[in-house]
Amino acid sequence: MEIAQKYEKLQAEIEKLDSAIVAFSGGIDSALVLKVAYGILGDNVIAVTADSPSLPRKELGEAKKIAKEIGARHLIINTQEAENEDYLKNPSNRCYYCKTELYEKLKCISKKLGIRNIINGTNFDDLNDYRPGLQAADEHGVISPLKDSKLTKNDVRELARRLNLKIWDKPSAPCLSSRVPYGQGITLKKLRMVEEAEGFLKDFGIRELRVRHFGKIARIEVKEEDKAIVDQNLKLINKKFSRIGFNEITISNFKSGNLNIILQNA
Repeated sequence: MEIAQKYEKLQAEIEKLDSAIVAFSGGIDSALVLKVAYGILGDNVIAVTADSPSLPRKELGEAKKIAKEIGARHLIINTQEAENEDYLKNPSNRCYYCKTELYEKLKCISKKLGIRNIINGTNFDDLNDYRPGLQAADEHGVISPLKDSKLTKNDVRELARRLNLKIWDKPSAPCLSSRVPYGQGITLKKLRMVEEAEGFLKDFGIRELRVRHFGKIARIEVKEEDKAIVDQNLKLINKKFSRIGFNEITISNFKSGNLNIILQNA
């Protein structure tokens, strides 16, 4: 199916709805859904962003900016997954507990506002990855128009570019908890360490990276072309990371979903 046909399918899926809440993270997937939904449903669409300790402050700021540029009404709510012991234990299905918390909150909002539908930014490629949050979406009747239109991640970026979304090439930004290996407990301290470390590295101009938290060891994952930047600034990085609380750093190749790959190969 050509991208133009997929776009028509996406529009048709959204046209079926009289109103919708968009689970809006500020990433490219949910931004595209919001853009198209707002274009079709207008003020009957509301973007809702979940704020929690696992969301970097910079990402929250960008979500506000993107929603404003699109023109949609935007609500920010607090979610309490970080108070759930099942989530904090960091099992391999941690995302299920996070998304369950999110969708339950969105269900409450939908009832209060009389909005029938909740839609998210799950794309067709997500079906090929380990995504425990998909189960939570199914359990709460959440609609995934990108997935239903068979739009892949590359399709999403290309369509976003054609629709003049400024963030069409924005790198994926999973929650901070994804930097902690499964089975190692999530704490606010760990999340803040990761956020500060990644923010410091991004100030060098590295757009896509991860800092994995292995106790006192930080594993910096960057693309091959960015390793020179890390090497050139290694002294500064070591000093900063030491202040953050890491005693040692290692450097590895970047690959989104690295911890999922480890899990699948276990």
